[in-house]
Amino acid sequence: MEMSEDLIKVILPDGAAKELPQGSTILDLARNIGPRLAKAAVAGRINEHLVDLNTVLLDGAKVAIITVESPEGLEILRHSTAHVMAQAVKRLYPEAKLAIGPAIENGFYYDFDLPEPLSVEDLTLIEAEMNKIIKEELVFQRQEVPKAQAIELFTETNEPYKVELIEDLPPNEHISLYQQGEFVDLCRGPHLPSTKVVKAFKLQSVAGAYWRGDANRPMLQRIYGIAFPTSNELNDYLRLLEEAARRDHRKLGKELDLFSLREEGPGFPFIHPKGMVIWNTLLDFWRVVHRQWNYQEIKTPLILNENLWRQSGHWDHYQENMYFTTIDEANYAIKPMNCPGSMLLYSRDVHSYRDLPLRIAELGLVHRHELSGTLHGLMRVRAFTQDDAHIFMLPEQIQEEIEGVIDLIDSIYSTFGFSYHVELSTKPENAMGDAAVWENATAALRRALEAKGLEYQINEGDGAFYGPKIDFHLRDAIGRTWQCGTIQLDFLMPERFDLNYIGSDNEKHRPVMIHRVAFGSIERFMAILVEHFAGAFPSWLAPVQVKIISVTEKTNAYAAQVGAELRKSGLRVEVDNRDEKMAYKIREAQLQKVPYMLVVGQREADTNTVALRSRDNGDKGSLSLEEFINQISVEIQEKALELTW
Repeated sequence: MEMSEDLIKVILPDGAAKELPQGSTILDLARNIGPRLAKAAVAGRINEHLVDLNTVLLDGAKVAIITVESPEGLEILRHSTAHVMAQAVKRLYPEAKLAIGPAIENGFYYDFDLPEPLSVEDLTLIEAEMNKIIKEELVFQRQEVPKAQAIELFTETNEPYKVELIEDLPPNEHISLYQQGEFVDLCRGPHLPSTKVVKAFKLQSVAGAYWRGDANRPMLQRIYGIAFPTSNELNDYLRLLEEAARRDHRKLGKELDLFSLREEGPGFPFIHPKGMVIWNTLLDFWRVVHRQWNYQEIKTPLILNENLWRQSGHWDHYQENMYFTTIDEANYAIKPMNCPGSMLLYSRDVHSYRDLPLRIAELGLVHRHELSGTLHGLMRVRAFTQDDAHIFMLPEQIQEEIEGVIDLIDSIYSTFGFSYHVELSTKPENAMGDAAVWENATAALRRALEAKGLEYQINEGDGAFYGPKIDFHLRDAIGRTWQCGTIQLDFLMPERFDLNYIGSDNEKHRPVMIHRVAFGSIERFMAILVEHFAGAFPSWLAPVQVKIISVTEKTNAYAAQVGAELRKSGLRVEVDNRDEKMAYKIREAQLQKVPYMLVVGQREADTNTVALRSRDNGDKGSLSLEEFINQISVEIQEKALELTW
């Protein structure tokens, strides 16, 4: 039986077909499927293109209903909320000029050109106006107009930033606009059906942002906000933000005296003595692991000649991130990466195929020019130490070596209790080399991941300019993810540096190389650890492992004796013999998050014991000093993540 000419057929994601009257919209399809879906729907997808709910369906189209719970639906919710915020700002500050307002992870922002800086109190006023707009239940209406008409509209309304955006579009482009009430914005869409769908949002902060990221263009005011489908989800996220603020490594770094950043060197961190304890503990651990995996450690110069960076490709592909200097009238660069130095060391000798794989590791200090607005504690700095390694290998060793690096990185992360997920990052726009080389390298990484049974996501276009990479994203104690480790497969650098090995046929052959880091940056990994443990480090990482608290002046000598015994055992100890109340001393040690406190009074001095107090579990009673040393030594040696007592 043939379908009526008045009906169309659309295909759902599960392959099922639905017949609907001609002229039906996405919303009509949702109602046809069920009232619950129609209520939850915020947009649709037609043949892989996101569209508004009122978009008319075409015969034979592949169609999906987008709900607010889906990633696409959440992005539409947040983008629509940005438009509501922009409308509220224009109502309150008619002189404001609109820039851009995208959805971002968990929220949105919008950039405005305003004559006066906004305050926290202003955000409260904007929120109140947004709630009025939501209650007005304004419909988001899409229209498409010729480019010239769009330019005329935004010129008349004195929106120069919108005019600039439109002028950059192709000449015959039709421009999509969205209007709710009196507010019109340039936007690709789609959007919510109306403002009433916005249920739970909060404006968070105001920051400066250069127009189009260009420091030579006007500085705008960027309002950040968050939005969720329900109030419960919003409140859960706000609680998460409170917990994140409590764990902020910048705050804890100051309280625990770990590091500082000074105006004399923006982006160049000062690591304090207690911070250096953590730093050196990480490096000691790193060296042990790399000896076990048969790496050789090297050190290469900080400054190298311009010609080297031209040869490596950094001069053409990374120059804007580099610092330069002149020595003896020749141009030099401060290294942003360690790999060219490793190339030079490899090339100093003739290598046989029997020498490979050759695994070379370096704790190398690198410098990269980051914009001042992007600097963030130890997370993003201008000088940092990478735990770099470069593996030179035969083509037939590629998979085995990649699998070995995966195992090494996994062993390091598991020591700290981190779970992680993996992404495969592919060829970027500014890549060196031809497509075939990239396809081979990407396929090799894919095979290694699949051989290890690791699930992975594809991150299109985010590879290094010289090769694709595997990125490891750690998950911390409150569920946030941090990109740390990476494995980059490189066929191009050995070619550019003319690296060779002598094969079994006594002929020259080109090695393949892996670039890889495990911690990523020591500074950044330390910041992640501070936030992961909220400053309460396990005993093997803690800057001070034991605080000895003398009860009275008469027991100071015994406290000093206990401290000396603990130091002989290799423990990091502080003795508090100040003329302060014991409760005050304990409280201070607790605030410094010292794992163990040993309280020594006259009874302990007479019996050669200590009264143990745990950071996590309070008073644990008396025990002999020998028993304490034996047990904490095991705890530290095993790198336990929980305190024994």
